Amino acid sequence: MTSNTLPSAPGAPTTGAQLALADDLLRRLRTTTTEPRPDEQLEALTLAVAADLPVLLWGEPGIGKTAALTQLATSLDLPLTTVIASVHEPSDFSGLPIVGDDPAVQGVPMAPPQWAVELVRAGKGLLFLDELSTATPAVQAALLRVVLERKVGALQLPPGVRIVAAANPRASAADGWELSPPLANRFVHLYWVHDRDVVVRGLGGVWPRAELPRLEPERLPEAVAYARRAVCGFLQARPTLIHRLPGTESRRGAAWPSPRSWEAALTLLAFGTAAAVSREVLALLIRGAVGDGPGLELLAHLDRMDLPDPESLLADPPVAELPERGDLRQAALEAVVAAVGARPERERWEAAWKVLARALETGAPDLLVAPATTLAALRRDDWQLPQTLDRLAGVVGLARRADRSVVRATAGSGSAAGARR
Repeated sequence: MTSNTLPSAPGAPTTGAQLALADDLLRRLRTTTTEPRPDEQLEALTLAVAADLPVLLWGEPGIGKTAALTQLATSLDLPLTTVIASVHEPSDFSGLPIVGDDPAVQGVPMAPPQWAVELVRAGKGLLFLDELSTATPAVQAALLRVVLERKVGALQLPPGVRIVAAANPRASAADGWELSPPLANRFVHLYWVHDRDVVVRGLGGVWPRAELPRLEPERLPEAVAYARRAVCGFLQARPTLIHRLPGTESRRGAAWPSPRSWEAALTLLAFGTAAAVSREVLALLIRGAVGDGPGLELLAHLDRMDLPDPESLLADPPVAELPERGDLRQAALEAVVAAVGARPERERWEAAWKVLARALETGAPDLLVAPATTLAALRRDDWQLPQTLDRLAGVVGLARRADRSVVRATAGSGSAAGARR
């Protein structure tokens, strides 16, 4: 019997050697390093994981959610356990009933799956619930206890286990479902988008490194007090936002305000304050906990809390510390003028001009136009013009010219309207 297989050329590598070379090439392609690099998404994710809050990453397929979780687990030295929610049955999360010797006395325990037992054995880990938006409503219901109480069947997951999930928007999910409101309200929702520079540098072999937030011990009591004061003060002013279930099904499957999610926002605010994270990272976290509208309102409330006391500025204008951000600086100056208007006295009026002069030394002059105009209108007939006003003559003149131009424009539009009649 003859064979049709051609003999190998002398010295040619065997099939086994070729596969070994292929494996070596794959190892080289998969070998990457990390570097410290500013990444607001990754920083927000890491802080929420440190705060032991369940996180749900939303993003289109192939955007890098799973890769980010793998890198996060490696950086934090946590074993990664991936569970594809959509291919499991409800009993895989609620437990399988096991009949013992005497069920009438001992009951019927709910046996946990192997992955939960391994997590308990390790004592720590990152539980990654993938494809959450393609899990059936029955599976989502079974996940409620896992996410909130950290219980799988009769097994309690240890405190060292963190939970992160991932989902695709319904439009791009394979046979996707909207998240049920009870399950959605248990997560901090972060929307994952790709960064061109991060992707290009990562494909070159260097990815951003996930690092735990650096909490300053001396700031912990202050951070807790600040977070409680901020959230409680805001909800006292906006009680209708304590619990607001959205009206549409799609919005119910995202972040929305409830006592549970406000508690998460308070926790994130305390962690963010203690770690001195940027406003952008804090905004991602707070909006991910309570939704865009309530989150933006809370952030605006935080800005108002950070404004300096106008009475303190009036008491010592030469050393007044004003916010650097333009909108906050103008709000602080307008608060000073409002304080003088509430209690108009010559000394306070003159001190306010000194605060404006201080603002002119340290910031843009256009922010002073509105406060200077209002402050000038507060002058009483027997109040002498302060010398400080000389330094602000240009600003006041600009305000007067602006007022005159508005009057002229209004008069002109009125005349034109009359001519058209």
